Amino acid sequence: MNDLKGKIAIVTGGGQGIGKAITLRLAAEGCLVAIFDLRPDAAEETAQAARSTGGNVKVYGVDVSDQAAVNAAVASVEADLGPVWLLVNNAGWDQPAPFLSTDSTLWNKIIAINLMGPLNLHKAVCPGMVQRGAGRVVNIASDAARVGTATEAVYSACKGGIIAFTKSVARELARNNVLLNAVCPGPTNTPMMQQVLGTGEQAVKWKDAMVRGIPLKRMGEPEDYAGIVAFLASSDAGYITGQTISVSGGLNMI
Repeated sequence: MNDLKGKIAIVTGGGQGIGKAITLRLAAEGCLVAIFDLRPDAAEETAQAARSTGGNVKVYGVDVSDQAAVNAAVASVEADLGPVWLLVNNAGWDQPAPFLSTDSTLWNKIIAINLMGPLNLHKAVCPGMVQRGAGRVVNIASDAARVGTATEAVYSACKGGIIAFTKSVARELARNNVLLNAVCPGPTNTPMMQQVLGTGEQAVKWKDAMVRGIPLKRMGEPEDYAGIVAFLASSDAGYITGQTISVSGGLNMI
């Protein structure tokens, strides 16, 4: 993976959690990284961390569910940095609850961020990749899409949709040398997971139960996913497209 230097990458939700780890790794590999984040102030801390070790990261405040805002931000990135080589759709959100206790207001917000957001980014970025005859997309899905997760039915449905969408567009764009793959994290120590688990004794019990089900006997850390994303962005992965890769400590072996 020595050929990413100088290439332009967009990472959505790159300010914290898995997105932060991906941003820092791509910057360390020499990419010029644009973070798209709803909280640009927090994302700026990630950018500063990358810059402190020689990385080049620029922050754009973007709501990925707003197609017009996404289009404008992508245009700004290409004007500021250059043509986009890599798109990493990482931004996500959920509010866990039993499905029958939820309503369409919550469903629509989950769908807007986790499904429509990536669609907006593909629509804005991929035409340029097709025109140039090269590019990579890595969609951060979830093992929830592959096995289901109680209290996350709509989120799981969105991530399942992202896997199917990735495969479909990979077939459409293969002739243009635009490669798309999906990465599925397992349970991970992130701010969103902390929100899901909550605090207190019951939260500790839930976390311990999850760890017991993972063959490697630990939850994932954000850094566990950055390497596979960098690999898929590199020429080492030049013959890989339309794949779904679980990174979950062995939790999901299908």
